[in-house]
Amino acid sequence: MSTPPNSEEFYEKLKIQLYDTSQWPSEYLYKFIVKSDNEKIALVEALFNNIGAVIHTTESKNGKYTSISINVLMRNPDAVIGKYKEVAEKVEGVISL
Repeated sequence: MSTPPNSEEFYEKLKIQLYDTSQWPSEYLYKFIVKSDNEKIALVEALFNNIGAVIHTTESKNGKYTSISINVLMRNPDAVIGKYKEVAEKVEGVISL
């Protein structure tokens, strides 16, 4: 059985990987998938406002889902994980990749 992506164990492993693979502060690429709902897309984008994020959205072929790629300079792995948790908490049904 795999670890659910929102569990503390998952975030601890991610934190270790981030410290091992990058110098901080560092650019980080977030990827999220949401149902193609303008409110959900806007909410994800709003959570990254005012921190210099470059955001790209791509609608799926059938228009049912939208992928959101966000490239932003983050100060450390704790900040990266904090954003993942914030998005998961505030955007219903979001999938974090």
